Amino acid sequence: MDNLIFCLNATVPIFVLIILGKLLQRWHFFSPATMKDMDNLVFKLLLPISLFRSISSNSIAEQFDLRFFLFCFCATLLSFFVIWAGASLLLPEKAMVGAFTQGAFRGSQAILGMAFMMNLYGNAGLVPLMILASVPLFNIFSVVALTLSAAEPSQKKGLAGRTLHGVVTNPIILGILIALPFSFLQVESPAMVAKTLDALANCATPLALLSIGASFEGAKAFKKIVPTSAASFIKLVGLPIVFLPVAVWMGFRGQALVTILIMLGTPAPPAGYVMAKKLHGDAELASSIVVVTTAFSAVTLTVLLYIVRVLGLV
Repeated sequence: MDNLIFCLNATVPIFVLIILGKLLQRWHFFSPATMKDMDNLVFKLLLPISLFRSISSNSIAEQFDLRFFLFCFCATLLSFFVIWAGASLLLPEKAMVGAFTQGAFRGSQAILGMAFMMNLYGNAGLVPLMILASVPLFNIFSVVALTLSAAEPSQKKGLAGRTLHGVVTNPIILGILIALPFSFLQVESPAMVAKTLDALANCATPLALLSIGASFEGAKAFKKIVPTSAASFIKLVGLPIVFLPVAVWMGFRGQALVTILIMLGTPAPPAGYVMAKKLHGDAELASSIVVVTTAFSAVTLTVLLYIVRVLGLV
C-alpha cells in the first residue's frame, strides 16, 4: 500500500490540475486568446526561469553524470531512427510519417518532468540534465521528420537553417545554457532577485498543467485511430519496456531512474501539433496522438512508477 500511495502522490496531483484546466475552459474561464497567451508565458518565460533557478542554485559540476547524459542522448537518438524507419515503411501516406514519428518518440519532459520530480523529491534533480541531452534532439529530429515527409517540396528548402534556428532559439534550452555559468561558478543572486525568480518559477508547473487541460480536445482522439493507437503505445509503453531494463542493468537507481522513466513515458507535447501544422505534416494525426497519450499517461506512468518502486529500484 505504501508503494501505491507513493506513486499516486506523484501522478494524481498532476492530472487533477490537467482535469481542472479542462473544467475551467468549459466554464469559460479561459478564452482561446487567453490559452495562447498562457502557453507563451509558460514556454517563453516561466519554464526557462524555473530551469534556470534549479540549475544555478546547485553545482552542476558535482551533479553531472556523463553515463546518465549519454544514456538519455543515445536512447533518444535510437528511438527516433527506429520509429522513423518503421513509419516510413508501414504508413500509407507520406504526410503521416513525420507526425507519427515525432508523436511516438517526443515527450513533454520540461512540463511533466519538472512536475513529477517536484512532487516526488521537492527538487528538479536530474531533469535539467535529461532535458539538455534529449530536448535539442527532439527539436532537430521533429523538424527533419516533418519536413522530409511534407507533401509540398518547397517545405524542404532551408531545412538546416530552420532546424538550427529552432534549437538555438528554444527558450528552455536557453534557460539551461544561461544557468550553466552561474552553476559552475556558484554565483549567488541577491536575495531580492532570487525571491522574485523563485516566485515566477513556482508558477510554471501549475499554469502549464492547467493549459494542457484547457487545450485538451477529446473528440480528436478518434481520428485516425489505428496510427494514433500505435504511436501512443510506442510512446507510453514501448519505449519504457525497451529502455528501462537497460537503464536498470546499467545501474541507474532512485532519482536517475525516475528521470529516465519520465523521459521515456511522458505524453506527446501539444507543441507537436503546432509544429506538424506549421510544417505541413498530418496535423490531425499529431493532435490525436497528443490527446490519447495525455489521457492514458495518467495510468501508464502510475503503473510504471509502481513497478520500479515495488522492485526496490526507486
